[in-house]
This record gives sequence, structure tokens and C-alpha cells, in this order.
Amino acid sequence: MTDTNVTSAEQRAPLKDLPLEELVHQKLESFIEQIQGYDVNDLYPVVLERVERPLIQLVLKKTRGNQVRAASMLGINRNTLRKKINTLNIKIKKPYVE
Repeated sequence: MTDTNVTSAEQRAPLKDLPLEELVHQKLESFIEQIQGYDVNDLYPVVLERVERPLIQLVLKKTRGNQVRAASMLGINRNTLRKKINTLNIKIKKPYVE
């Protein structure tokens, strides 16, 4: 019996074709509208942190807290991941559950 939720590599769209950029664009557009009237001079690091935190949390969840696998999946060095975990104040639980 074949699992219909799992597709083979040949059937999947290339990663670059998945609709993430459009979703991020829509959310950022809404965010930019909401900050009208605020004195904003450092938007870039604020937005990056808000995107980076959930990305790292989700990848850690996917890898069950395995930082070596998470770093590999993210395409960054394990030490860089550890720094980001500390900087972004991401709590690690063993086994990792959110």
C-alpha cells in the first residue's frame, strides 16, 4: 500500500518553485502597512529576526532538536546555529517539542 501524501523526488516541484516568497511578500506588505507612523530606522534586522526565529524553531522541531542535522538543513555551520539559538533566545527541549 502506497502513502498518497508522500511524493517521489521526480514528482515534487523544485524547492525554488514553492510559493514561500509570495507568502512572505504578502505578510511583509501587511507588516509595512502596520508600522506607518512609527519611527523606523532599523527595519532590516527586525524583520530578519522575526523570520529567522520561526525558521530555526521549525527546523529544530523537524530534526527533533538535532543541531547538527538542523545546521545542515539550514546550510549553516553548527556553531553559527548555536549562536543564533542564543541570540534569538530559542529554548531547546530534549526531546524537542514546541
